[in-house]
Amino acid sequence: MRTAAESAPWIVAAAVIIPTFMEVLDTTIANVALRYIAGGLSSPVTDGEWVITSYLAANAFVLPISGWLAMRLGRRKYFLLSIFFFTLASVLCGMATSLEQLVLFRIMQGLAGGGLQPVSQSILLDAFPRERQGVAMTAFGAAALLAPVIGPTLGGYITDTIGWRWIFFLNLPVGLLALGLCHLVVRDPAYLVAGRSKLLASSHIDKAGFSFLCMAIVSWEILLSKGQEWDWIGDPFYRVHTLLLVFLASLGVLVVHELTTRNPLVDFRSLLDRNFRSSAVIIFCAYGVLYANTTTLPRLLQSLFGYDATTSGLILSPSGIFSIVVLFAVGAIMSRGIDARRLIGGGLVLMAVGNYVMAQMNLDISPWYAIWPRIVVVCGLSMIFAPLNVAAFQGFDPARRGAAVGLLALLRNEGGSVGTSLAKTLYDRRDQFHTARLNDGLDPLNTVLVEWLHRSQGMFFQITGDPAASNYLSFELLQRLRAQQAASLSYFDTFWGLAVVSLLVVPLVLLMRPSISERGAHIATD
Repeated sequence: MRTAAESAPWIVAAAVIIPTFMEVLDTTIANVALRYIAGGLSSPVTDGEWVITSYLAANAFVLPISGWLAMRLGRRKYFLLSIFFFTLASVLCGMATSLEQLVLFRIMQGLAGGGLQPVSQSILLDAFPRERQGVAMTAFGAAALLAPVIGPTLGGYITDTIGWRWIFFLNLPVGLLALGLCHLVVRDPAYLVAGRSKLLASSHIDKAGFSFLCMAIVSWEILLSKGQEWDWIGDPFYRVHTLLLVFLASLGVLVVHELTTRNPLVDFRSLLDRNFRSSAVIIFCAYGVLYANTTTLPRLLQSLFGYDATTSGLILSPSGIFSIVVLFAVGAIMSRGIDARRLIGGGLVLMAVGNYVMAQMNLDISPWYAIWPRIVVVCGLSMIFAPLNVAAFQGFDPARRGAAVGLLALLRNEGGSVGTSLAKTLYDRRDQFHTARLNDGLDPLNTVLVEWLHRSQGMFFQITGDPAASNYLSFELLQRLRAQQAASLSYFDTFWGLAVVSLLVVPLVLLMRPSISERGAHIATD
């Protein structure tokens, strides 16, 4: 049996993982409900995307400064305040009476939740002895990976059975439970209290860096969300051009400023380490592929197969179970001294294989043909998660590790945003392409087409008895078939593109130093 001392860290782990799971879940749980949210608030479906964009943007610029805020306010106090305001904002989201209100409350939710992931990791590492930190981080990784995977499933079920508002109300009991548990078991260690005293005496917030960071992230998120709707560089009102200019200028000034200041808000010097640099690019692309796959597959199932939100979500859910199994298996394998680069490379290849199999689908498949490739994709990401953190931070200066964690979390978050936007853009552009190509064969000289039209007109004439109506219905059916085929080819092209992205980052693994975790080393970020 466990002693009280052995059980105490796991009590802390259970307490801090709950709010982290809740926060990560909210990045995807509303995706399948956007059309219902827009309809319920009498807004266009395209404007409903601000529900996602506002949350990700607010979440993004808190991530890199979460370590500074935790030190400034006190880690325990900052963590409890984040849980409280995240829960409050969730309730306000559920009570919103207009899209403008909902977006405002989602911004509050993102600001409050941005620090939950990195702070909970730090709490876990302080709670567990060094020889058990790998297990603790594996449990944390399971929550961080499982949440975005089951988000669409849970969101679809709640939307179909209760209503979209309960997607947000669900956070109330969970948040109160997390707040109570964390209030009882979370404490600031002595070294953190001492460090905070020194910070308060000698450090001030980097106001310039924070301003440029906000400008860069807000313009970037809006650009990703609305770029395709505004036709990117073809935007006649130059909104895309303006946002792109603001983003590039803000990012450039931010990088120069942070590299020349003594206490940078975002430590870009971390990217000078080749392992961290390669890991940052890989995690950015890997999460981009995951989120692109997570948003594209439900759209395919709902639009072309006629599945409702719950059923399409259920097709995605088995991958969550397999992801946890793979995550724990990888942790055990790494403890035997396997080079992390092998697992990272293998995980990227698995993600490419899963997406490639999806690209070979057709409209006559059974649900299982969509389930298994999805499992392969998510298992590939599970293989990457812990080894990548070992490779990124092994031999890294501990004094700079906290800032590097915030930067890596930011890139992971932005990877999801880019992946979602990339998938949407790729689908829309390929849909235009395939529609035009299919039109090339639809002419009076196509004997197969002429014969098909005669048969369909005869069928409709037997039903309606009206020659004009039969002719109209035949061409209407032809138009629907063309749109269906163009859409299916576009979805499959999107999966093919995701497979290519997964393979393109594999060579980065070869640029990394050997990364072997020794016994007692924690397998994750701080």
